[in-house]
Amino acid sequence: MTFSNMPAIFISSRFSLVLTLVLSFFMASANAQKPPSATEKPAAATESRGSYLVSVPGGGRAAPDIARILNRGELIVAMVATDTPPFFSEVNGVMVGIDIDLVNEIAAELKVPVRYERSAKTFNQVVEVVADGKADFGISKLARTLARAKMVNYTIPYMGIKHALLVNRLGFAKIAKDRPAPQVIREFNGTLGVLAGASWEEFARKNFPKAEMVRFKTWELAVEAVKQGKIVAAYRDEFEVNTVFQEDPKLTLTLRTITFNDLESSLAMPVGINDRALLGFLNEFISLRAEKPSIESIMKAMK
Repeated sequence: MTFSNMPAIFISSRFSLVLTLVLSFFMASANAQKPPSATEKPAAATESRGSYLVSVPGGGRAAPDIARILNRGELIVAMVATDTPPFFSEVNGVMVGIDIDLVNEIAAELKVPVRYERSAKTFNQVVEVVADGKADFGISKLARTLARAKMVNYTIPYMGIKHALLVNRLGFAKIAKDRPAPQVIREFNGTLGVLAGASWEEFARKNFPKAEMVRFKTWELAVEAVKQGKIVAAYRDEFEVNTVFQEDPKLTLTLRTITFNDLESSLAMPVGINDRALLGFLNEFISLRAEKPSIESIMKAMK
């Protein structure tokens, strides 16, 4: 090789090196963008997560929260200590009522007996019992509220009841001052009795913000306060308010009922926040239930 040929050889070798690098870059980019073939699967897709199901009596399997009930051999349901017929009450040692019928149907589907946990003194405490994991779910003619939803999940409603006021006629007339009744109700600023530790405290704050709320330990005490004119009205559902007149029709002379068609309590069951499978099971059960009770049918049956 002569000296005069060397520059040409040097240039040719450098050009070849650059060309090789450029081709390698484009081939790598094409491979990176190439979609996987039908036979190629990502490594992660072939890895099994395993089953979260738990073995239960009889050789079957269930989600952990439902398996807990089946393996325990009983369904624990939180319920307020005070009977509230016709929804739930103890008669001759046996629990009966609308809520009880629902629970019995659920227990029959799970094939386990029921044990009622009735340490709760108020309706709000029923929710707390469930939130603390001391019961699988709760039932007590409970309305869904935002405050309760901070601690538990709620099933879909199994029944709805309209809101109502039990009103002392004389007391209402005093605060009305010639204003029409609808306006007085919308701007209600009188004394309003509610059941302490129940959803009605939250409903009263939201729906009657100008009212002077008076909390009573029992509904009977609130009713008596309305009768005596100590408070202008008591706030609860239409069933409880109408029952007052069924027990004593003469009260229509001094008291009256105001029912709200646009305000309704959705009765539902609280479930622990981690019991998602149980929540889904209960929701499906309610959806498929053949007979759904209504307050109209209940009041008609009681006449």
